Amino acid sequence: EMAREEMAQLPSSGQQLPTIVVKVGTSSILRGETGTLALSTLASLVETLCNLRALGHSVVLVSSGAVGVGCQRLGVKTRPTSLAELQAYAAIGQPHLMRYYDELFSALGQPIAQVLLSADALDSRSGYENAQATFRELLRFGVIPVVNENDSVAVSELRFGDNDALSALVAVLINADNLFLCTDVDALYTANPNSPPSPGKEPAKPIREVADLAAALHAVEAAKSNSGTQWGTGGIATKLRAAQLASAAGITTVIMGAAQPHHIPALLAGSREVGTTVLPAPRTVRSHKRWIMALPVRGELRVDTGAARALRAGASLFPAGVLAHESTSGVFCERDAVRIVDESGVEMARAIVNYSSEQAARLLGWKSADITERLGYPGPEELCHRRNIVLLSPEP
Repeated sequence: EMAREEMAQLPSSGQQLPTIVVKVGTSSILRGETGTLALSTLASLVETLCNLRALGHSVVLVSSGAVGVGCQRLGVKTRPTSLAELQAYAAIGQPHLMRYYDELFSALGQPIAQVLLSADALDSRSGYENAQATFRELLRFGVIPVVNENDSVAVSELRFGDNDALSALVAVLINADNLFLCTDVDALYTANPNSPPSPGKEPAKPIREVADLAAALHAVEAAKSNSGTQWGTGGIATKLRAAQLASAAGITTVIMGAAQPHHIPALLAGSREVGTTVLPAPRTVRSHKRWIMALPVRGELRVDTGAARALRAGASLFPAGVLAHESTSGVFCERDAVRIVDESGVEMARAIVNYSSEQAARLLGWKSADITERLGYPGPEELCHRRNIVLLSPEP
């Protein structure tokens, strides 16, 4: 009955309804104390998604849980740590996870599809467009795709990182309007809501709306060493980074409790009574550049304040403005995707790099006029050209 009341707040069927991506994590669909499925949460989520689909929304579900279900099937109580074990348990758990979803969705007459994505499948513009076409057809059929990373074959350097990031990339891929990150916390808080406030400090309060995402991300970095703040937890950090990707593409993100999916319709209607809503960026990435956001990141470039300011103004990135570089797998190559971070370590852009990590190491801090002398042969004057740079954080 509550779900029906919430549904009444949505636009009439004559209007174009938002396309929705909903992500649910392992901790929300498996009970921590027993490792068994949280069936009530799953059933409530499925019912809400079916209701939204019946109203005319296009809906995609991104679900974690394959490893956890695999452990449950074999009676394993402790989550494995080695990559080979994780991949094996994912291979065991994924078909059972899909069986549970299929039974629940089928009970309500809703067809679903399994989509297992790997980062290397999106490693080019053609791969991105192929995945985009697949989702387009599934949504045209009225199907709800159930997406997970292809954990059983993905290698560590070619992973999306987590399903928060994957859900944001799927939202970008399908040009979604809304992304819901359903988790075991019901919102972002000003401090850890599970700990008593320090003397002289106010109790933790929920943050209902985040308009300045750059400030929130900087707060995450500043709080990393302080476990007494909700901003500093790894789970919240990954959700804010996912929201940053979505925000750059003009997508509204809500971080909310997975146990109350019936609030989604009210949140679509503009409610700020639950969860934390992250607003889209004032300037969004043009559609023809969004495929760059989906490329697997192979490295990182840390830039100085002047370079960061120039990038936000639309300039290319030159070697003189780069302070340091790192790679996710030992090296990155020419035309790989890299993450650009500011001096405080907060990601501000994604880009395609013109030089390998070995070449970049010889160029950092030098002027473009010195490239031929430094390398022994001529090359592009930009480390990353502006046409291959996607800003995720337009404001400092």
